[in-house]
Amino acid sequence: MNVNGYEIKPGANLKYADLENADLEGANLENAYLGNVNLKYANLVDANLVGAYLYCVNLENANLKGAILEGANLENAYLGNVNLKYANLVDANLRGVDLVGANLENAYLDGANLVSANLEGANLRYANLEGANLKGASLIGADLDGANLVGAYLVGANLKYANLRNANLKGANLVDANLRGVDLVGANLVGANLEGANVTGTILEKKEDDKDLRIKELEEEIKMLRTLEELSTRHTRKDLDSL
Repeated sequence: MNVNGYEIKPGANLKYADLENADLEGANLENAYLGNVNLKYANLVDANLVGAYLYCVNLENANLKGAILEGANLENAYLGNVNLKYANLVDANLRGVDLVGANLENAYLDGANLVSANLEGANLRYANLEGANLKGASLIGADLDGANLVGAYLVGANLKYANLRNANLKGANLVDANLRGVDLVGANLVGANLEGANVTGTILEKKEDDKDLRIKELEEEIKMLRTLEELSTRHTRKDLDSL
C-alpha cells in the first residue's frame, strides 16, 4: 500500500512523514515507526497500530474510530479533537498527551499510562479505564458518564466540573484529586481513597429539574382540587338533608 509516496506496511519507518488528510482506513502499521509524523485529519478508521511508535505525532482531528493501538507509544502526541470512539488503547503509553475535546466514547484504555495527560472536555462516556494511571491528568469538564475506573490511579488529577454520573470508581485512588463541582450521582465509590481530595460542591444526589418540579406542583394542585370538590359535595349533601 503506497500513500503520498510512502510505503504503508507493518514495521515501516515513516519518521517525519507528511500524511495529512491521508486515507489509511484499515491500514496495517503494526510496530511501525511514526515519530513526529503529521497525520492531521487522516482517516485511520480500523487501522492496526499495535505496538507502533507515535512519539510527538500530530493526530489533530484524525479519525481513529475502532483503531487498534494496543501497547502503542503516543507519549507527548497531539490528539486534539481526535475521534477514538471504540478504539483499543489497552496498555498504551499516553503520557503527556493532549486529548482536549477528543472523543473516547466506549474506548478501551485498560492499564493505559495517562500521566499528566490533558483530557479537558473529552468525551469518555462508557470508556474502560480500569487500572489506568491518570496521575496529575487534567479532566476538567470531561464527560465520564458510565465510565469504568475500577482501581484507576487518579492521584492529584484535576476533575473539576467533570461528569462522573454512574461511573464505577471502586477501589480508585483519588488522593489529593480536585473533585470540585463533580457530578457523582449514581457513581460507585466503594473502597475509593478520597484522602485530601477537594470535594467542594460535589453532587452526590440527583436534583429535580424544572420539569419534575412542575409535574409535582400539578399533582399537588390536582390533589387540592379533588379535596375541595369532595368538601363541596359533602356540604351540598348536608344542605339537602337539612331541607
